[in-house]
Amino acid sequence: MAWWKVSAAGRDVNPDLTSERERPSFNVETLTNILDGGVEETRVRRAVVSTVIKDPVFSREYLYFKTRSERYEGAIRNSLHLKKKFKEMGWDENGREVDYVYRAIGGETALNMHYFFIRTINNLGTDEQIAKWIPLARNYKIFGTYAQAELGHGTHLRGLETTATFDPNTQEFIIDTPQITATKWWPGDLGKTSTHAVVLAQLYSNGKNYGMHPFIVQVRSLKDHSPLPGISVGDIGPKMAFEHADNGYLMMRNIRIPRENMLSRYSQVLPDGSYFKNGSDKIHYFTLIYLRVSILRGEVMEPLMKACTISVRYSAVRRQSELKPGDREPKILEYQTQQQKLLPLVATCYATNFTVQYMEKFYDEVYGEIQKENFNSVPELHALAAGMKALLTEICSNGVEVCRKACGGQGYSLYSGLPSLYTKVTASCTYEGENTVLHLQVARFLIKCFAGAQLGRPLPTSTAYLSSQGAGTCQARTPADFLTPEIYMKAYEDRAYRLIALSAHKIQNLVRSGMEQYLAWNSTSVELVKASIAHSHFFTVKIFTSILNSVSDQPDIKAVLKQLCDLYALHGIFTSAGDFLQHGYLSGKQVDMATTAYLGLLAELRKDAVPLVDAFDFADEELLSALGSYDGNVYHNLLEWVQKDPDNKKENSVFETYLKPYLQSNPSKL
Repeated sequence: MAWWKVSAAGRDVNPDLTSERERPSFNVETLTNILDGGVEETRVRRAVVSTVIKDPVFSREYLYFKTRSERYEGAIRNSLHLKKKFKEMGWDENGREVDYVYRAIGGETALNMHYFFIRTINNLGTDEQIAKWIPLARNYKIFGTYAQAELGHGTHLRGLETTATFDPNTQEFIIDTPQITATKWWPGDLGKTSTHAVVLAQLYSNGKNYGMHPFIVQVRSLKDHSPLPGISVGDIGPKMAFEHADNGYLMMRNIRIPRENMLSRYSQVLPDGSYFKNGSDKIHYFTLIYLRVSILRGEVMEPLMKACTISVRYSAVRRQSELKPGDREPKILEYQTQQQKLLPLVATCYATNFTVQYMEKFYDEVYGEIQKENFNSVPELHALAAGMKALLTEICSNGVEVCRKACGGQGYSLYSGLPSLYTKVTASCTYEGENTVLHLQVARFLIKCFAGAQLGRPLPTSTAYLSSQGAGTCQARTPADFLTPEIYMKAYEDRAYRLIALSAHKIQNLVRSGMEQYLAWNSTSVELVKASIAHSHFFTVKIFTSILNSVSDQPDIKAVLKQLCDLYALHGIFTSAGDFLQHGYLSGKQVDMATTAYLGLLAELRKDAVPLVDAFDFADEELLSALGSYDGNVYHNLLEWVQKDPDNKKENSVFETYLKPYLQSNPSKL
């Protein structure tokens, strides 16, 4: 059992939560181990989290009362202290401990882009470049960032306007942001911290544009931290969240850098200006792919897990209104409407967890192939990362907001922890690629695969179903049939196939009618986004169902995971019934059957609602929520937190300046 659960047991735990935990249908600890990826992973995570939480330097007790400047300073302090902590504890700076530390601190760290700066150089730099730059970065002799997005361009990397023009006379690149829209905008750690940046720019040599390439540019002095000549750099100001992060802007006016500062493992400019390439053009997107995969855990999945933990625990202790006239007010979790809001989101957490585990493993496999100069799987990884990023960020950001509203008025309070989670996760819908644009990138891959399937070509694993789609309708005859994974898996496969095929045929017909290809694509873009969503959704259902086979030797775990998988899949049918009805694969009667099965699962899973979120294994210090603590003492927590607020201990200067003249000019006779 986790140490924070043991300590919580020593306090007065709300009886309503105690009763929820008395008879779970499964072993909570075993389920935690599965979510973590094994018993050893759980042990390591708990050890790291415990160490971090107990260190007073990392305390987040007064986080909600701090200013933006204080949050930034605290993040820098945390990051520098972490470097010492990693050395002291013998943790691997490239290992799993990084994720666990980030989870424990709730992301209140700086220098996150500094490590992407390091990763980019390791991925795209030559051995000589790695030997020069990596020791400097790892020892904090320089601080780096990754400068890609511009004021005028974000996800569309080919449209970037920053230029890097090679001058063979001096063997230098001239880096320039030629107009205001070329200003680098949003890079983390750039606003106040970074001394160097990996800048993505259009490469020009001998009068020819070779497209986007990465260059190392120094932006600030190592002596006094002032911007170098020709550099304008600073913070872009307050945001919805990430108050601790110094997102910045960067303007460069004809900055000269050595030829050796172009990262050149896969492409280089020779002294005479000639250009040489080795490998796929997509390799320069590889850092971006990593960013998309890496944010899924800490920035997307865990916020929804935290939100579900908070809202389910609160719903199990909050009593409201009447269910049966004359009886005691019931827990709001007893209401079917509350179950329908929260339990599908709990199921989504599990689906997302297993999908993220798959994506991380697949990324590592493809990275290993690239190290051997095999780039064959890069397009599939790019499409999967884009699709999962777009689908999961949308689902999780919407889900956190549902959790917030499900807590009523208390969910509006910052002390609930929910507003901070929402503003954090909703940012992920646009950074590292705006979701609609990403879905269209996935769709381009899908249309290409569909065309290949028609020609009998082999397809990547994730799109293999496009080669074997047969006509037919759903074979379900009773609501119970919809609790069979094969039944709903086939429905999801059919939905994805038909939406992809419909889009492909529409584009083909428009082109045949005389329309330009780009216009045909734009005229089909709404259908293409739907096709990408359907494909990505099918993929998550497929991953979840595959997990059921891996726990066949643990009947209690398999039973509850199957219920969660069923609920996740049927929730998709319930909320997107039109897609499944559109081409006749499901009938209206079958949708009614699926709905009956879906609602029945709500009643079943309600019994295990609290243990299912307990299995996420968040300490109170990680949740930072007055509503979601393990002991369930919601009202005590709220009052205690209010009394900690420094503003409640200060004299009210507004009274002296504004209110007092009115109140004392004509004394009341009351």
